[in-house]
Amino acid sequence: MSTATNVEATAVNTIEWLAAGSTTIVVPVYQRQYRWDIGGCEQLLTDIRAVAREDEAHRHFIGSILSAESPADAAADLVLIDGQQRITTLMLLVAALHHSIKDTDPALAAELERVLVRQDDPSRTKLRPHDAWAELYESVVLERRGDTDRESRFDDNYAFFRSQVHVEDVPQIWRGLQKLEHVSITLGAAANAQQIFESLNSTGEPLRDHELIHNYILMGLTHAEQLDVEARFWLPIEQHTGQAIGAFWRHYLVMTTGRELAANGEHGVYSAFRQSFPRVDVEHLQADAAIWRHYAEIYGILLDPSQESDAEIARQLRYVNTFGRAGYPLVMKVYSDYARGIVGRDELIRVLEWIQALYLRRTLVNLPNERLIARLCRARSEGHESLVRAFARITPSDERVSAVLKYSELPYAEYVLGRLEGVDDPSDLDVEHIVPAAPGDTWSGDDLRRWSEFTDDEQNSHRALAPTLGNLTLLEPSLAQRVFGAPYPVKRAEAYARSSVPATRELEEVTSWGTAAITQRTVRLTADLLRIWARPALPEIDDDGLTPILDAVRRRGWPAGWDREFEYIEYRGERWEVFDVRHLFNRVFRRAWTDTREAAVSYCANHGGPIYGEMAWKGQWDELDESHFLYMGWDSNYMMNAVQGVLEESGIATEVFVKYSYIAGVM
Repeated sequence: MSTATNVEATAVNTIEWLAAGSTTIVVPVYQRQYRWDIGGCEQLLTDIRAVAREDEAHRHFIGSILSAESPADAAADLVLIDGQQRITTLMLLVAALHHSIKDTDPALAAELERVLVRQDDPSRTKLRPHDAWAELYESVVLERRGDTDRESRFDDNYAFFRSQVHVEDVPQIWRGLQKLEHVSITLGAAANAQQIFESLNSTGEPLRDHELIHNYILMGLTHAEQLDVEARFWLPIEQHTGQAIGAFWRHYLVMTTGRELAANGEHGVYSAFRQSFPRVDVEHLQADAAIWRHYAEIYGILLDPSQESDAEIARQLRYVNTFGRAGYPLVMKVYSDYARGIVGRDELIRVLEWIQALYLRRTLVNLPNERLIARLCRARSEGHESLVRAFARITPSDERVSAVLKYSELPYAEYVLGRLEGVDDPSDLDVEHIVPAAPGDTWSGDDLRRWSEFTDDEQNSHRALAPTLGNLTLLEPSLAQRVFGAPYPVKRAEAYARSSVPATRELEEVTSWGTAAITQRTVRLTADLLRIWARPALPEIDDDGLTPILDAVRRRGWPAGWDREFEYIEYRGERWEVFDVRHLFNRVFRRAWTDTREAAVSYCANHGGPIYGEMAWKGQWDELDESHFLYMGWDSNYMMNAVQGVLEESGIATEVFVKYSYIAGVM
């Protein structure tokens, strides 16, 4: 067997590899800028803490690090080709540990320093980004706070690590760091670095959230335990949810956490799962997995309501599916309570009706239907009355719906007409426009005047009302085809009078058809629509699209338009002219420091900030008083999390809402 001569790959301990006297690394000019965000840092620190708690046999693999031998006259031993982001972040964490204990634990500080700086010159770091960023990086790692006023991602991520690391935590985190391993791939002079880099980074299919969850559940078990869990729990979950297994996990976690989770490829579902289930050993797994399987069985029924034995519940589940699967988290919870005898059949059906009314009414008045269900799940956890109030507040009023129905196109026409006209399954019927959407010149509503004789205003009025509620009905396809485009008197005699749909047959009694007849029918059907899709009868004010702060979007980085994301903030009845998350973060924490200081202190103690007793590192600070400072160097995602967290800690999150601007809709 031949041996590779230009590629050397070795499994190594990461910290030993970095601390070795022979390891100094330079990042080449062509590398992208360092861009790990706080979310990535948080995950890394979580993994390190987790492996630190395990016994000595456990290790944590961080992937491969690709480097090349440097020319003989270079200032570094290795040129880093792939792994810059991970290595730089590890160095920032080690720097945060070092600076936390350098005055209290000289021995440990010396071990940490071996990783950070060159043995032959302690004023130089072992990792050197290329010249555009080297000064910024060294100002952080070497604590040269006066060297530069420029701020960078190095500062922000270092600040996050400093905020999360207490002096007493350092030994444990250092223990976890020493358990990191990677494959060190070193290229010789004749190796094709670009080809190898592309092979490492662009082949294979990324794991999806449910695949990561599967691996996470099974990885720490013995082979026999894995087979048992796979057979008794995971395979039934897959069988019940099928291709929708990824959506199942997202909806399950929305149900249990009461928080929205974006399905945007950022592994937010997997992260939420790990936070909800930090330990998945056999002892914890048996009980948890039985619950997951229970909800997967329910999810299968929601996907295919024909599995439900109760005909009325099955019918209501089919109706809910008209609007997609967004309502599933709430339906899963209520259905589970019904299945376990906690609530009765009537309450389950009532909630299913409220969900339909919510989505239909909001669609009619052109309000978004996203990011609603988590707040309803939270409300239900507080009791039935809280759920009713929550539905009432986000379901548009009868007055708004009535006004819109007169002139707007009817959404979900087949479903709406089916319920209005008493047709259980309208899928075999056509939605019939009594006045055609595009009448021909010979069309007439009364056999007296043809379409070509109508004035422009009359034609425009008829066209505008053609897709509205009063001009629509259900009709058998064979009858619809027979009278397609025909004048109303022909349709009335040849189709409507022969229809099996009672509401369509009633049109036989209407001798002529035009705008007046459409308006009269709209008024009558609107009354029926408001009765069938009823809003909970409570004196709650329709919130006009306000979003509770706990459902506010947490965005990664700073996307275009972030500075005009909000129209305003409603804070406990006050209207704040606040347009971006940085301003919101500052104002909420300043207000918390004034109004609910005990809760603010508790939140900061549990989360490592963002209020500190000193300006302990370089960055953006705001002074709250002479001995307390608010750090402002976080990213957008961290800031929104902190805003939500401190308001929840203060017990006032339900009284704070955001009104998104039109810009936020395209961010």
